[in-house]
Amino acid sequence: MSSLHFKGHKDVVSCADFSPNNKQLATGSCDKNLMIWNLTPKARAFRFVGHTDIITGVHFSPSGSLVASSSRDQTVRLWTPSIKGESTVFKAHTASVRSVQFSSDGQRLVTASDDKSVKVWGVERKKFLYSLSRHTNWVRCARFSPDGRLVASCGDDRTVRLWDTSSRQCINIFTDYGGSATFVDFNSSGTCIASSGADNTLKIWDIRTNKLIQHYRVHSAGVNCFSFHPSGNYLISGSSDSTMKILDLLEGRLIYTLHGHKGPVLAVAFSRDGGLFASGGADSQVLMWKTNFDSLNYRDLLSRHSRRVTPDPLPHLMDIYPRSPHRHNAQNGTVEINPIVADTQSGDPQVVEVGRVLFSTADVRSHDRATNGRDQPISGPGRTHTRHREEEDEDQEERFAGGMTASREERSGIQSSLTSTLENIVQQLDILTQTVAVLEERLTLTEDKLRTCLDNQVLLLQQTHQVDGSDEEAEGSSV
Repeated sequence: MSSLHFKGHKDVVSCADFSPNNKQLATGSCDKNLMIWNLTPKARAFRFVGHTDIITGVHFSPSGSLVASSSRDQTVRLWTPSIKGESTVFKAHTASVRSVQFSSDGQRLVTASDDKSVKVWGVERKKFLYSLSRHTNWVRCARFSPDGRLVASCGDDRTVRLWDTSSRQCINIFTDYGGSATFVDFNSSGTCIASSGADNTLKIWDIRTNKLIQHYRVHSAGVNCFSFHPSGNYLISGSSDSTMKILDLLEGRLIYTLHGHKGPVLAVAFSRDGGLFASGGADSQVLMWKTNFDSLNYRDLLSRHSRRVTPDPLPHLMDIYPRSPHRHNAQNGTVEINPIVADTQSGDPQVVEVGRVLFSTADVRSHDRATNGRDQPISGPGRTHTRHREEEDEDQEERFAGGMTASREERSGIQSSLTSTLENIVQQLDILTQTVAVLEERLTLTEDKLRTCLDNQVLLLQQTHQVDGSDEEAEGSSV
């Protein structure tokens, strides 16, 4: 299994989503930029500038005409995924927005935030519709069901909640987490939800019976993200252990471990037809993979493993992870993928930077050039240009650039210092987050104790009142 490597982000890649026609891939990053990668041969990539803080979530509308992005700058932006780069922006929450998603009809957006709320918005007028507020800590992710009648959300209060969008009530709570619930989503049929946790687990619940039906502990560190294959038969997960795992949900087994990222994997996404999947991570890489894992007859391989006598309680975990051969069978056919990462067709894709645009006009600021000298001006998806027209486009973009590009040495130096600074900030934020979580837990305990004291006081007053009343009655009868 091989993958394509897209270079363009300058920092951690935090989220990814394919367009409905599978011709574009959108990725968001801690470099505050949204990238739209055109997947047709020799296509350019667009870099959209506008957010003032880390981008946390990205999602294409069902029609593919809009891309929504969420950010720590407390806003959501709706972009036109073309060189025009038109966007609208609205302040969605009073704290960082962690995720954003369109409903299947494209009429609504759901957002999750560190202000402990989930909000639903009308897309057409960017109008706030209602809020779902029962979480007691940061909400990391919220997703619509395929029919739009339910919303699933999860967060740092260690719960996964299910909401009815018509009554706007929380209709179920799934707990059982030893740490934050990091990601949640519905399967393609809408009958199940999966959730991942900082406690290294993946869980799948049947929402018709409200029962846990599958529980995986295949990663050695927290699970940050996952994506269902459109068939519903497979699931891919990304973890801080630097690997991705592909699960066969029908067999209930781990079938592949993918190695490719140098550091935590923070984003995975299947294409809408299931033929591709993309991944992004802390190493700033965007990898695109071809989904051919179902072409290998791995069932025979697994049947050989199941016949093996072994003291291990979960033999398939030993088959796949760690990388060392099993002690009982040196040639055990471990299905581990270490891909040869190939660059895209023209080295680095040509990147067109699209500046900050609030509502209408586009501001093409600059575009990056590849270093291997093989890049040619290229057309966007669905366009056919003559060589002459391409040269005109390139000249126009160069005029827009107008000396705004810095040398590679300057950028790399600035980038390394920024990376170091951001790493320190992230570490401090993690410490602060833990401190806040402890304080909130103590505050909750204090509130509970205070409520208990007040309830006891009310009972005491009622009892005292009853005693006084009976004494008065006794005195009256004696008189």
